[in-house]
Amino acid sequence: MFTTIVCIAGITFAGFTQGVDDAKKAIAAEQYQKAKSLLKNLTATHADESENFFYLGWIYLISGQIDSAEMQFTKGIAVETKSSLNYAGLGATSRMKGNQSAMLYNFDMSLSLAKKTAEPYLYIGKSYLLESDPDEVAVKPDPDAAIKALSQGIQDLRKVKNAELLITLGDANLAKLNSNEAYRHYSDALSIEPKSPAAHVALGKLWRLSNSWETAYKEFQTAISIDPNFGPAYREWGETEYREARANRRIASDRIKSAVEHYQKYLSLTDKSPESQLRYADFLLNAGDYQTLQQVADKLSNNTGANLRVYRYLGYAAYENKNYEPGLVALNKFMTQATPKRIIARDYLYLGRLQVKTGQDSTGMINMAKAAQLDSNLVNAYSEIGNLLYTQKKYAAAGDAYRMYTEKAPNALLNDYFREGLSYYFAYSGQYFNNQNNKEAALPDSNLLALADSALSHVQQKTASKPVADVLLYRARVNDLKDADRAHMQAFAKPFYEQYIALKSADSNADKRVKKNLSEAYAYLGAYYKFQQKDEALAKENYEKARVLNPDNAELRAYFDSETPVDNE
Repeated sequence: MFTTIVCIAGITFAGFTQGVDDAKKAIAAEQYQKAKSLLKNLTATHADESENFFYLGWIYLISGQIDSAEMQFTKGIAVETKSSLNYAGLGATSRMKGNQSAMLYNFDMSLSLAKKTAEPYLYIGKSYLLESDPDEVAVKPDPDAAIKALSQGIQDLRKVKNAELLITLGDANLAKLNSNEAYRHYSDALSIEPKSPAAHVALGKLWRLSNSWETAYKEFQTAISIDPNFGPAYREWGETEYREARANRRIASDRIKSAVEHYQKYLSLTDKSPESQLRYADFLLNAGDYQTLQQVADKLSNNTGANLRVYRYLGYAAYENKNYEPGLVALNKFMTQATPKRIIARDYLYLGRLQVKTGQDSTGMINMAKAAQLDSNLVNAYSEIGNLLYTQKKYAAAGDAYRMYTEKAPNALLNDYFREGLSYYFAYSGQYFNNQNNKEAALPDSNLLALADSALSHVQQKTASKPVADVLLYRARVNDLKDADRAHMQAFAKPFYEQYIALKSADSNADKRVKKNLSEAYAYLGAYYKFQQKDEALAKENYEKARVLNPDNAELRAYFDSETPVDNE
């Protein structure tokens, strides 16, 4: 009877150990739903084993359910008051809640109870590498603290060889861009456990950092050859292909397609938990696959208690897919229900874009400008605002938006400066001609003219070796407006019109627009020779050239009508 009891006890213990190992393996493979199911069963059938509560709590913790995690760790300590692992878990939840003193107390308790086992050091190190939800800023990884805790574990446990401890130490060093140290620790992990898919995936991520794409892919392939069901290998493979696509536009299309396929394979192996699907949504957002993002976000939004971030995805994807009304509803839901710290600059950008597309132009542009103010990487918003205002013929405001862009954008193009100059020119000319037609109207703002000339001058200086005709033409027009009138001209515009003529007069294929512009330039020179130089011959010569190109020019008709001799007979 005693023997039988012992055997049954042995079978029970072996079954329990196997259950925990299966759960840990599922966690490593990011099969969180499977691991959670196993551990919930274990906490019910083996409620006297504190380790079960820790790993269940850890799943809650890494999926962002801090209170649920804390509850499990507390249950684990109730089962075993000296549970080193569960104190490490409580330290982790304290850190995520921003309670520094409770974190240190619990981590110290964990290490004091560690009994020469690697896991407490390991999970304290992992805890320091955790961060809040990707769109929050409250808790960021602390790789220095992680390195200190993990290194202490390696020193205290000289005779204990733990590959996962070394992999995590490598991850902490990689977070600090200490590539050599990371490589050393990953290699040491493989010397302990040569068949570790996690170590090969870690090496692949390291090679990705140095853009060694093919070497990275080989490491992911090795991980898959060891364990074809190790989901993280497919995810990191996809992430690497996405990075390579961004670095090499020539192969971008093929790489993005392959990256999506690898990510879908990852999902198929990780029980498609909300956490893995959210990570997939992040990937699709970065990859610019808004059609698929829309589908994924739609499915996630149907889940009870869906993460609010899903509505951000719905808003972004709807805008890019031109579904503006539902996109605005989704993004408004996110921004009104999310805590302020979860709202990022890009949310304001897309909110503004959606508002503009649904007829709320003023409010939309305010939000787009706010996005650019909050995040310098979104400075392109000023260019978008400029384009919108320009199409609405709000030229002064358009010029201001373009100027904000050219001043702040590190890669502003010459075309952006040209748009800026054009906007200010039209703003001034509108005010000028309004005043000409109505003497009671306000005088034009000469500062607009100065801003126009400054922007156009910048373009001309940068294209001096290869002049641009339209830049010369508009610099001429800007400077022509500086003259009070043709009869008392100071000829500010003369060199620019002459350069335009030199550039375009030999164009045998000149279209109607170019001919009209050349006529304008010759007519200006005609006025210059008539009024400033008092040279009637040169005046008439230039007016004649202008008339050939555009007989409808009112200035020319006035000149030639005055030249018509009077019949006295």
